[in-house]
This record gives sequence, C-alpha cells and structure tokens, in this order.
Amino acid sequence: METKFAIKNASFLTSCALGSSFPAPRALEIAFVGKSNVGKSSLINKLCRNNKLARVSGAPGKTRLINYFDINGALYLVDLPGYGYAKASKAEQAQWDRLMGEYLSSGRVSHLFMLLDIRHPPTALDLAMYQYLLYYGIPFTLLATKSDKLTRSQRQLAANDNAKLLGAPPYALPVSGETGEGIAELVDRIGALLADAQERAKMDTAAYDSRRRG
Repeated sequence: METKFAIKNASFLTSCALGSSFPAPRALEIAFVGKSNVGKSSLINKLCRNNKLARVSGAPGKTRLINYFDINGALYLVDLPGYGYAKASKAEQAQWDRLMGEYLSSGRVSHLFMLLDIRHPPTALDLAMYQYLLYYGIPFTLLATKSDKLTRSQRQLAANDNAKLLGAPPYALPVSGETGEGIAELVDRIGALLADAQERAKMDTAAYDSRRRG
C-alpha cells in the first residue's frame, strides 16, 4: 500500500543572493512567491509545523534573499523575496528584478506557488509576476492567503475571482497560516508533485542506461 506523503523533517538550508551559487539540484524544487506581507513565511511555517522555520516579520519586505528549506531530504521549498515593498529604493527594486530573473530563468524551478491576498484584487505587480511565470513556462498553483479574514461562505468565491482577475484559470486554493485552512490539500499537492518528479527521474535514468547499453 502506498504511503501518503507527509512533511516529517523540515530545516533551513541556505540563503542565496544575486550571483551566488544555488544548492545542488533535486528532483523537486517548489518556490513560493507573492507581494510583501502576503503571508509566505507564515504559510511555510504552518505547512512544515515549525513556527520558527521561516522568519516572520510584521514589517513587509523583510525577506531579501532566496531562502532554501530542506524537506524530508527529498525536495526543496524556496521562499522568494516579496515584491512591491513601497519603501524599497530603486536600487533595491532593480536588484530584486535581477535576482528573480536569474532564479526563474535557471530552469531549477519545478513548480511555483503564487500567493494572492484573498481580501484584495491582484495588484499590477501581481499581474506582472504572473506574466513572468507564463514567460518562463513554470507550472504553478495559485494560493489565496489569509482566508481566515473572510467568512467561510466568501472564501472560495473570492479566491476564484482573484484568479480570474489575474488572467489565470479561475481557481485558487484558500489557505491560512493562522488557522491551517488548506494545509492538508497543499501537502497532498506537494506529495503528488514529488511522486511525479521521482517517476520522471526514474524514467530518465532508465533511458540513459539503455543508451549506454546500446
């Protein structure tokens, strides 16, 4: 019987700045991206059941580096710097653009979770980020954060409306780093992505071995 995926071990691995080396690739690398203060770090902590794993701050714009987390020794979760921080200088904004371009164009990203605040329509920067994903051809899942701020009857409708306004297929998963809503579904999604990645890796290895024997 197949064992259901669970996050059993999660630890901070390293932080990467512009021009620095990324960790050795793994079968699956999932990145989290969204505007400043959208709740990325809180969501990662809830997902990994460790409130101190990703640094959370009430001040937006705190995450300025690409932060890697090791999950079960099998995959990476990656916390990307938030965008749209109003107090960032033009030089800092330009550095963010270069850092994100370097990372998203690297071919490392297997899947990206794009976070949208469920209470508000997507901003111009959210729309621009979505175009980044389309340009680089990165598979993605939309997450509507802070779902606990709306009534239960409002959540899925608001999440889907924001996805539609973004120009994406009209569905986003409501999630909350406070209450844990959507976390079980998110863990299942990661498990499915990992199973697919591992199967592809086996097929690639088999094809390589076949070519060597041939």
